[in-house]
Amino acid sequence: MTITRRNFALGLTTLSGLAACSNPQLGALTTTRRAAPAGDLPAVPNAGYDAWVAAFRQRAAGYGLTAATVNTAFRSAGFLPGVITRDRNQTEFSRTLEDYLSIATSDERVSKGRAAYARHRATLSALQSRYGVDATVIAAIWGLESFYGERRGDVSVISATSTLAYEGRRGAFFEKQLVAALKILQSGDTTPANLTGSWAGAMGHTQFIPTTYQAYAVDFTGDGRRDIWGDDPTDALASTANYLAKSGWARGLTWGGLAGSGVAGRLIQPQAGGPSFAVTGNFDAIKRYNNSDSYALGVGLLADRIGGAGPLQASFPPDANGLTKADRVALQKGLTARGFDTGGSDGVIGPKTRDAIRAYQASRGMAATGEPSVALLRSLG
Repeated sequence: MTITRRNFALGLTTLSGLAACSNPQLGALTTTRRAAPAGDLPAVPNAGYDAWVAAFRQRAAGYGLTAATVNTAFRSAGFLPGVITRDRNQTEFSRTLEDYLSIATSDERVSKGRAAYARHRATLSALQSRYGVDATVIAAIWGLESFYGERRGDVSVISATSTLAYEGRRGAFFEKQLVAALKILQSGDTTPANLTGSWAGAMGHTQFIPTTYQAYAVDFTGDGRRDIWGDDPTDALASTANYLAKSGWARGLTWGGLAGSGVAGRLIQPQAGGPSFAVTGNFDAIKRYNNSDSYALGVGLLADRIGGAGPLQASFPPDANGLTKADRVALQKGLTARGFDTGGSDGVIGPKTRDAIRAYQASRGMAATGEPSVALLRSLG
């Protein structure tokens, strides 16, 4: 598999923001000077890590890094055992395409996307003119990667990448990311305090890893810095447009659409029994951002919704429990009506719905499995 911008770590990041795999900061000058805790990933003393950092310092010049850059960066960095835990505990978790698209194009993500698009219309239009990438697609990637900037990540990139480089499972890769992050600091694009992201090192509004930042980030505001971390998303959105343009995006060509909708392209059917889509070369350009058909469809369909289109009109087969999406929505509504909060009625069976099912089952003297079923739905009828 080719390492692209995102597939090095997760794949479906914050489907809370849909995409989230980020990284943090590095080791201190001494074992006693540590970075302040970052959310639920505090830095802790670790002699092995300190030795690794000391050895890295010796070879840093060979990467073109100055002692001043390295010293400044590591002064506020530390060993983050939490990122190792997350890296090792990545499960082979997959949702059906139907569930994925329900989350990627949720009512909340669409409404926030339309509002964000309206706020930044002038910038997005300028980017479309400059790079040829559809403004709604840029906005959709922003929406999937960080929920329009609401979930950029607050973990030190230096700590995270150095911790994972030290841990060694993908040591060479993360050392490369660490070096790239240090070069970002050396170039003056940001400061160690602002160089934050998700636990695996993805940064900013559109979650670039450091090496991708080096290759594709741009200073669209003209202030001399390629700032993808701040509240102003301009440089991050421009960097995303630049990435897609250099990944083969063709100006004026759609990404695709439902088969039979008039779009000319090759046919794909990501979910057996589900709808087929006709996709173009621009779909493949989106996959350079995250090498997943589901992700690229999520981007394309969310872009369409931001641009004013209605929900996807397509049929999906029942899930492994024999429930259609309408059944799952009815199940959630039935549980909520009886006082068992599912956290919403989107038809996606997540942790809150499973907790509600367990509580309901226990209240009825049933085995508290947390599993949805046709029988369970009928008991709520």
